[in-house]
Amino acid sequence: QVELVESEGGLVQAGGSLRLSCAASGRTFSRYAMGWFRQAPSKEREFVVTIGSSGALRYYADSVKGRFTISRDNAKNTVYLQMNSLKPEDTAIYYCAARNSTVPSVNRLEYDYWGQGTQVTVSS
Repeated sequence: QVELVESEGGLVQAGGSLRLSCAASGRTFSRYAMGWFRQAPSKEREFVVTIGSSGALRYYADSVKGRFTISRDNAKNTVYLQMNSLKPEDTAIYYCAARNSTVPSVNRLEYDYWGQGTQVTVSS
């Protein structure tokens, strides 16, 4: 069992930056691929970015490529999402997820554990 706890999101102006973190419980964090997903009001939860267990493989949604960066620190059981050049359309609840595999995935159905979510609001 893995428990994921996201850091607090926030309100930021368009063009600004925000960093989210997700702390995982347990001693096997380094064996899990991790992902960030988001859900805007009245929309389905969508893929944002994923990282493999070693950090070598990373895949980004086209909508965030070049603006968002995922990283992980396996010694701290934490994954990070650095968000730059934020846009109003990035406004959503952001969820951290863990997959019981070393291989990253863009498919939310392949994730086994989810955090509670954190609100990110970007004002225009």
